[in-house]
Amino acid sequence: MTSAPLPAHPAAQSKYQVRFDWGVDGAERIAAGADVVVVVDVLGAQRHTVLGAGEQAELDSQQDALLAALPPQAAVLSAGFGTASAAARWITEQQHALGRRAMIAIVAAGGVADGEAAGSGIRFAVEDQLAAGALIDALATLGIDFCSPEAAASCAAFTGLRGAVAHLLTASASAQQLMAAGVDAGAIRAAGALDTGDAVTILRG
Repeated sequence: MTSAPLPAHPAAQSKYQVRFDWGVDGAERIAAGADVVVVVDVLGAQRHTVLGAGEQAELDSQQDALLAALPPQAAVLSAGFGTASAAARWITEQQHALGRRAMIAIVAAGGVADGEAAGSGIRFAVEDQLAAGALIDALATLGIDFCSPEAAASCAAFTGLRGAVAHLLTASASAQQLMAAGVDAGAIRAAGALDTGDAVTILRG
């Protein structure tokens, strides 16, 4: 007699088309069965400019580990404020090509607390929360709106605070860390501009 398969853990958000979680652990929780995984790291490029060689290598190793942990069939994108609508359009095109509902896992990278090494853990990063919400809102505009509560809350955070994104980004803990390390405030503000690019960055697939 064959035993029935175990139900998915609630943290997997598996019954929802659009899922949201944080970091590598979160990606592993919600990526099972996903057709597309989107990594949101708004200030990742600016962070790289102030990292030493050892920290750069550690982050590269983490990204490799993340890709290795994701389902092999899933396409993996990176997105932020500037590419939220472009990424949503790309995902919608993939859904049309699949001929069925595409399952989407959105993963916020999060930030590193003061005094911690890269990769030693993540903290809540408001910029990634809001940018993930921008993508979820763009998907909903195109008709992909069966969201987990976690994804819906991220979307509501963005739509409710859309007018304050520029201020929240530069005032965030992540931005303050980077500016203290010498990153120009203008580069940080630019990362918060909505829908400035049409190209989608595909990490895999």
